[in-house]
Amino acid sequence: MYKLSLIIALVLFQLTGMAQKPFARDIENFKKQDLENTPEKEQILFIGSSSFTLWKDVQDYFPGTKILNRGFGGSSLPHLIEYADDIIFPYHPSQIVIYSGENDIAGGANAEQTFERFKEVYKLIRDRMPYVPILYISIKPSPSRMNFLNEMVKANMLIKEFIKKEKNIKFIDVHSGMMKKNYPIGEIFTSDSLHMNAKGYEIWKKKIAPHLLKK
Repeated sequence: MYKLSLIIALVLFQLTGMAQKPFARDIENFKKQDLENTPEKEQILFIGSSSFTLWKDVQDYFPGTKILNRGFGGSSLPHLIEYADDIIFPYHPSQIVIYSGENDIAGGANAEQTFERFKEVYKLIRDRMPYVPILYISIKPSPSRMNFLNEMVKANMLIKEFIKKEKNIKFIDVHSGMMKKNYPIGEIFTSDSLHMNAKGYEIWKKKIAPHLLKK
């Protein structure tokens, strides 16, 4: 009886610890989805923050592809590392598309720190998946985050220059297409001036589509 009580206590302790981890509920929801409907292997995997999470109809934008969206809103680059064994490697993706870094800077990281975090994510993937093609989507500008714009531009530049020297990874510049006269185009954002509407995603589609693998 004592052993059974101890086992139950340990399980409850682990569950409580898991519940306290940032984004644990998002990850558990992904696992639940996977149990209910096992994803095909070798899909194009989208990982990152809310710009992917809110792209509910992303598959409709890219006919001729198979996309698995595992973006979780509010996340930053370290969270991709923390949950890599849950949201990256089990899916054996044919290609990985990353949008992350914006929340790092908004959360207090500078451009150099964000760049170093990106390199950690990249190395983690490359160590386990040496040849999988990767697309990195540049950090977007947002009207509500103009105070971070300089750091975001600098981070984009550092990451872009690094990617130029690597194989099987491309830097996708969505930032410039979302700007007009040095300010983000207001009509492509929702009322929160942070997240995009369909017009914003159309800009992303045009930038991303030529680089996605076709089935």
